[in-house]
Amino acid sequence: MPEQNGSAVRARKPVNGSSHPPPTEQQKQAALEQDAKQQLKNNYVPKHAYLKVDLNDDQIVGGGKQSTLVKYSPGIVISEKGKERDKKLDTHLEYEFGGPWGVTAMMTLFPCLMYYLWICLWFYDGKLVIPNSFDDILPFLNRMLNHVKEDAYPTKRAFVGYGGLMVFQFFLAYVMPGYWQEGLPVPSLDYKTLMYKCNALSSFYATLVVCATLHLSGLYRLTTIIEHFGEYMTVSMIAGYAVSFATYFHAVLTKTQHRMSGNFAYDFFMGAALNPRIGHVDLKMWAEVRIPWVLLFLISVSGACQQYEVYGYVTPNMAFMVLATGLYINACAKGEECIPQTWDMFHEKWGFMVIFWNFAGVPFTYCYSIVYMAAHPPHYYRFSTPTYVFMYSLLIFAHYVFDSSMAQKSRFRMQLQGTLKVRWSFPQWPWSTLEDPRYLQTEHGNALLIDGWWQFLRKPNYTADWTQSFLWGAIAGTNSIIPYYYSLFFLAVLTHRCGRDFERCERKYGKDWEKYCQIVKYRFIPFVY
Repeated sequence: MPEQNGSAVRARKPVNGSSHPPPTEQQKQAALEQDAKQQLKNNYVPKHAYLKVDLNDDQIVGGGKQSTLVKYSPGIVISEKGKERDKKLDTHLEYEFGGPWGVTAMMTLFPCLMYYLWICLWFYDGKLVIPNSFDDILPFLNRMLNHVKEDAYPTKRAFVGYGGLMVFQFFLAYVMPGYWQEGLPVPSLDYKTLMYKCNALSSFYATLVVCATLHLSGLYRLTTIIEHFGEYMTVSMIAGYAVSFATYFHAVLTKTQHRMSGNFAYDFFMGAALNPRIGHVDLKMWAEVRIPWVLLFLISVSGACQQYEVYGYVTPNMAFMVLATGLYINACAKGEECIPQTWDMFHEKWGFMVIFWNFAGVPFTYCYSIVYMAAHPPHYYRFSTPTYVFMYSLLIFAHYVFDSSMAQKSRFRMQLQGTLKVRWSFPQWPWSTLEDPRYLQTEHGNALLIDGWWQFLRKPNYTADWTQSFLWGAIAGTNSIIPYYYSLFFLAVLTHRCGRDFERCERKYGKDWEKYCQIVKYRFIPFVY
């Protein structure tokens, strides 16, 4: 027996001196299968389809593949190739908006269009008036000019009202308590992140208290805004031009200009400064929320107050606009910490295009339905009860998609950075924060979200936002096309902006962008476009 055991021991000794026995046939077979699987994995071509993400793709992260997003992506790390692409994107490559001649035309003609549409609404029953004949062209222009002189002259009242609001909003932005949010890495600052004080919500509530006090005390009746609309509009245009010039020349004189083309008109329109600040107040973020949407809400309240004084009640249509503008400014204020994660803050410069639009364009053109209703009796735009129920319901749903989709994407970026802290401000819509979201990890270093609302469309926020804009016009009825200006103009803006964004992403992400477009096929409308 010992001899047999010894023979068995000798039989197990490897001939090559290794301490491990040779693999069995079963182990060899398992190794071959493992090699085959690895080879298949190396040669695997992902099969992505709309709403069917191939989780076998190594670039797809989250969605149950990993336990936590932050564990597998601790911060946004830009690759060297990504930095090279960012450097190219951060230089002037080509003219947009028709180049110098195009932007000059917009800076000249857009204020004229604002005057024209307001005159048509207020003095010509909402009809688009034109010269009666060739000989009537000069008299027609004189009539338009007289309306501006008589009813849109920049009075002291308008300077005090509009200028006071600007100063008050800046004061609130500086002193009110708020939440500090870290922005995205800025390529031009060597990927440094900036901090933003988010106190728009407390500032908005303070504004409501002050405005109610002024109105009820008689010191400043809110009906003044709608009654002297033209005066305030003119002052807003002056402010837009003045701030644009001041910001441009400050950047040039302090040598902080960014991505310049060398053409004055074009650079003035696009802007010279990327991150202008006064103290800790970021002027781009301040102007994006505090001026346009607060003023637009006050215009809607002004229209409601005027209706109450004239008729003794507020029509469902005007109440709709108070709700719509109130929801919008509240969404911007309560979700202000999401703004530093947007392209506006990360890439867009602060020039005439953004400044004039925030100071004058948004508040004095998005309100045309309010102006129309203030200038016409309620029977011009009265609907049936079921129609009101449908429009109110659609507004709330569209706003929910808009608000929650913006929150999903911004909070996803915060998750990547490890900076997510949800502010439980009212209202917090369901599905605003995604747990373990799926995303496409790009070679650049950034990640593209393919979960939540963003698995259905590349721009779900745009679709919902445009739906709101259409309802803002439709609530004024169909007797005038002018209240629909916002939705028509906004459609052109969103389409152009979407094209700019996609073109930039194609240059930035290369083949990864092609894969993303295969996964999320549609831009605005599922199965349509």
